[in-house]
Amino acid sequence: MTARDALAEAELRLTAAGVDSPRVDAELLVSHLLGVSRTQLYADLGRDVDGLDPLLRRREAREPLAYVLGEWGFRRLTLKTDARALVPRPETETLVERALALLEETEAPRVLDVGVGSGAIALALKDERADARVTGVDESPEALELARENAGRLDLDVDLRAGGLDAAAEGWDLVVSNPPYVDSLDGLQPELRYEPEQALLGSGFHERLAQIARTRFLVLEVGDGQAEDVAAALGAHGYANVRVTADLGGVARVVEGER
Repeated sequence: MTARDALAEAELRLTAAGVDSPRVDAELLVSHLLGVSRTQLYADLGRDVDGLDPLLRRREAREPLAYVLGEWGFRRLTLKTDARALVPRPETETLVERALALLEETEAPRVLDVGVGSGAIALALKDERADARVTGVDESPEALELARENAGRLDLDVDLRAGGLDAAAEGWDLVVSNPPYVDSLDGLQPELRYEPEQALLGSGFHERLAQIARTRFLVLEVGDGQAEDVAAALGAHGYANVRVTADLGGVARVVEGER
């Protein structure tokens, strides 16, 4: 079928499946198959498209679009994405922005990303601060494997190793983390069922990290409605200049402190 027909069919089927942004997803699927950008797609509507149905079936089943496409953009990077790690999310870019701002006056900073996942945060920091000595740790061998694949694809030198919260006690200029903070998947988007539960479900990680970390700066992503409690926890553990930053959607998303 032509790209024009493929777009129409994909949008119709994804709408019926309850996908939040059926037109955008349709554009991304068809442009992926054609090997062009979304903007270029509209100059190629007469081209033939093959292979749409298998991808469309996966998305109709509410598998995350990033997994279906196999890659996803995060800041200046294009990362390989699959079920070994969480999908890099736009709100996490706020976490990276705050980390970069805090490190502006630190030469060759030592940075730790706890729960590195796909490598999105650690690799973005290294990409935008080439002098930084960035380490990423994760308890999931599968996530570490994916992070290493992304580091190799992007030719970014980041130390990636097995580890958890205890790594934060080694002494750093900045520790950053997007730890598990979801209590339950009930009532949330069905796409989350495809992502690794251990990276989503959990509580208490923020306070434990604040207690353990030996770092000048601590920067944490938090869930909706959690910022006030996490900020209080940082204050209780001796952090000064505690600040909360909202993401582009207006949700209080990042809590940071200094000590």
